[in-house]
Order: sequence, then C-alpha cells, then structure tokens
Amino acid sequence: MRARLLVILLLTTGAVWLSAAAWIYWSTQARVEQVLDARLREAARMVDSLITDHRIEIASAAEAIEGLDVERMTDEPYSHQLSCQIWSLAGSLVGRSEAAPRERLASSDDGFSQTAIDGETWRVYTVLNSERGVQVMVGDNLKVRQSLVNDVMTGTLLPMTLVLPVAGLLIWLSVQRGLRPLDRMAALLARRHANDLRPVDLPDAPGELRPALDAINGLFGRVASARDREKSFTAFAAHELKTPLAGLKTQAQIALASDDPKTSRHALEQIVSGVDRSSRMVRQLLDLAAADANEERDVAGAADAATVVRDAIRSVESLAARRNVGIEAQGLPDGKVACDRALATTALRNILENAILHSPAGETVRIAASTSDQKTLFRVEDGGPGMTEDDLAHARARFYRGTHHDGAGSGLGLAIVDTIMRRAGGSLTLANQEGAGFTATLHFPKA
Repeated sequence: MRARLLVILLLTTGAVWLSAAAWIYWSTQARVEQVLDARLREAARMVDSLITDHRIEIASAAEAIEGLDVERMTDEPYSHQLSCQIWSLAGSLVGRSEAAPRERLASSDDGFSQTAIDGETWRVYTVLNSERGVQVMVGDNLKVRQSLVNDVMTGTLLPMTLVLPVAGLLIWLSVQRGLRPLDRMAALLARRHANDLRPVDLPDAPGELRPALDAINGLFGRVASARDREKSFTAFAAHELKTPLAGLKTQAQIALASDDPKTSRHALEQIVSGVDRSSRMVRQLLDLAAADANEERDVAGAADAATVVRDAIRSVESLAARRNVGIEAQGLPDGKVACDRALATTALRNILENAILHSPAGETVRIAASTSDQKTLFRVEDGGPGMTEDDLAHARARFYRGTHHDGAGSGLGLAIVDTIMRRAGGSLTLANQEGAGFTATLHFPKA
C-alpha cells in the first residue's frame, strides 16, 4: 500500500508538472507570436510612413529597419534584426535590408503571411502603398521565434525540473509519516497473544483508520463470542454425556451382580434406554455442530418439501412406535424450500422428536403444510402439556430443558432448529394450544 500510494502521488505530481509545462509552452508561444507580430506590423507601417511622407528615399527606406530592437520575453535583452524588402508594384526589388533575402518575402497584397525560402519559414507583414506604387514587406525567421520560445521554456522549466527530486523526497517522507498509525496498529497486533481478544485501542488514530479498527474489534468480539460458545458447548456436552455413561455402568454392574432374572432384565432394559438417549444426544451434538459450521457457509439449496416431510417421518418412526405415538401427515406440500435438504430434514425431525417425546401414549402427532407466494410452512401439533411462559422465553437456548422434561431430552433440539432456520432465512415459532397441546411451526422461504 505504501508503494502504491507513493507511485500514485508521484504519477499525479508528474502529470500536473507535464500539464503545467504544456500550458506554459503554448501560452508562451502564443504571447511571443502576439508581441512579435505587433512589432512586424509597427515596423512595416513605420517604413511605409517614411516613404509616404517623403522623409527618406525608397531605395534606402528598407535599411531603416535594421536599427529596431525586439525585447526578449526574459530579463536579458534579445536583439532581433528584422528583415525588410520594398518591391515596386511592377514586380522589381526596389530596396532591402542587409539581413533580408533576395527572394520575395511575400506574395500577398496586404497583411500577415508565411513564406518558405531556402527551407526556412518567414513570418511577414505586408503594407501596400498605392500612392508611391510599392509594397513594404517586413518579416522575421520563425526559427528565431522558436529559439526565443525555447529559451523562455528552458529558463522557466529548468528550476521546476530541479525541484522534482526534492518533491519526490517530500512525498515519500509524507507517505511514511502518514502511514505511521497503521504501522503502530500492526506492531500492536503483532505483540498480542493469540488469546488476547480485547478491543484494539489507539486513541490518536486518524479518522481514516477508524473503520479498520472497528472491523478488527468487531471480529475480535465475534471470535470471543464463538470461543465462549465452544467452551460452554464442550462443558455441557461433557456433563450430559458423563451422566448417562455413569448410569449405563451402574445398570451393567447390577445386571452382572444380580442372580434374579427379573432384576437383570430390568437393568438391561435400562441400559438399552440409556444407549438410545446417548445415541440421540450424540446425533444432536453432531447436528448442532453441522448447523454451526454452516453459519459460515451458504446453506441455500432447493429441497423438495414433500421429500423433507417423508424423510423426517421415516427417521422418527421407530421412536414413535416405542412410545406408542401416532404420526399423521395432513397432505404433502408442493414446491421446494430454499434450504439444504439434509438441514431442512434435520430441523423437521427434531421438531417431530420433541412432539413425540412430550406426547402421552396413544396420542397422535400431526404435521400440516401450507404454501404461499413467499413461504412454505410446516406446522407440527402434539397433545403434550405445552410450555410455560418462562420455557417459551428460553426454549431456543442450548441445553435448556423445559419444566415438563422427562429426562429423555438433551435440551438441544430447538437450538438446532433455530440455528438452521435463521441460517436458511426462515424462522421458528412456538405456541401453546388452547386447553392442551403445543404447536411448533417452521417458516421456510420458497426456493
């Protein structure tokens, strides 16, 4: 960035310098031509006046031009000898100055013109004197004019050219000084420990650096939040897995120690139930990890809504059979939802599992779907006890178990669903039914 900024400033300064040089050149050339053309006109009219007033012979009138001087456009005098010719109207050369060529300077009757003589271009002003029957021509060589312009440009641009290296040095020093706050911020970040996620504080930072500082501090805040979530996740997961494993070990010891077949069978049934709970928790932990990972990636897709419903029902049929709970799908939806198929199925499956686990034996969990121009809704109703107001407020928190939990859940189901729905651009709504029962609705955007 420092090199790019330095190059940009140097190129900009060079462009300005070249533009100024071009402007000085053209303006100087125009001014010189204006001044020297005026001198040509004045000199020609002066000679014409001398001839008209009979104050000098026509043959010697051209020599009067040699005493005129033209000042240079600098502080030093610049002697410029004008050339004069006097031609009769019959076409003969009557007189000329010493520096004038022998060939005719101009062919026009009156005014300014340019003529090439021996490869050189002359600027000429012609005055027609009908009374005396002559033409007065006063001119100068354009090479001399160009030399005058070049001398003026040299005297003007040479000091500017000598200043350019100094300007480049000053620009470099300015860039170095201007980027010093960025160097301080880089040094401060380089000295930090990897676990130091405190906001970066540079009280004297310029306003241009504030957006970068705010972005870095925002990133530190998000990383700190993610780290805190990971720590909480690890702690809760370890605790929740430790408890059922301890229970499995106890039931296995009872089964081994008991000679009573009934007691041993009961202990084995408890082991099977504990393995089911542990397997469900491990699966939910993996689902939650997948949902969290997809928060950093695009989860958009085009999952067929009917396929999502069928996959979700198929995945919970064994759980429903064990708890003697029926599942009823009231029609399959049409179209597609804007979500990855696996994640959409995971969200609906967790809602169905919660409904089955909280429904009494003999009840039926109902799934109803509806579509609109923008959304596809999956509504799951159960006949369970519902949630208290406090449970509704905290239901989406990880590892939170409601008032009516039976010990089979892990408190992760609704957290997984909420994470998936937010990432997919949808939402999850929870509500108690009048009397008894509970309704959870998934709002998926349509693909």
